[in-house]
Amino acid sequence: MAKGKGFSDLGFAKVDLERFRRRGFPEVIYCPGKTEAQITKIIQELNKHKQPILLTKLKRDVYTCLKRTFPRLKYNPLGEIAYQGKKPSRRTKKFILLITAGTSDIPVAEEAYVTSKVMGERVSKLYDVGIAGCHRLTDNLHLLKKAGVIIVVAGMEGALASFVSGLVSCPVIAVPTSSGYGANFSGLSALLTMLNSCSPGVAVVNIDNGFGAGYFASLINK
Repeated sequence: MAKGKGFSDLGFAKVDLERFRRRGFPEVIYCPGKTEAQITKIIQELNKHKQPILLTKLKRDVYTCLKRTFPRLKYNPLGEIAYQGKKPSRRTKKFILLITAGTSDIPVAEEAYVTSKVMGERVSKLYDVGIAGCHRLTDNLHLLKKAGVIIVVAGMEGALASFVSGLVSCPVIAVPTSSGYGANFSGLSALLTMLNSCSPGVAVVNIDNGFGAGYFASLINK
């Protein structure tokens, strides 16, 4: 570790070892663009300092190779996210509710789910309740009203986040996904809909950024 600087300089990466103290969770490894050898060295450095491991956008074949070196590493194939160690769940009535508009949005939602769970949150799921059939959502209104934070994951036109926000008093985190037909523009139309929401209390993360939503929800729920 660079003396007095709070990070380890690996040459190709400077691993932030003080983030756990500052934010309540250590540096997370975004895997695309990194070699297996680079990911391995970063994990080893975090392990050396006894910090939890979270790897996002991790392909299954790379996980299979990493598992040989790190047998305690667990993997969620839908969310393409791996983790090792997690904070104990807080004793609180507050929980995060994770909602998807459609089944195609579940992979991004699962990334948010694992992120929140590893950060010590209680998380409930409510999948495939988009506005094409609003009765599916309103039939679970009791669950929405009990949540401390709600994450809404939606592609297509992305209108579900505004609808949910109009029903509840808690913060809503909107996650646009790249699922949808051509005019969805790989999630851009959903992103713009969410950014233009007229319902107060909606915060928007980037397209397919389930990790960012889960992390932010955990910070709010603390």
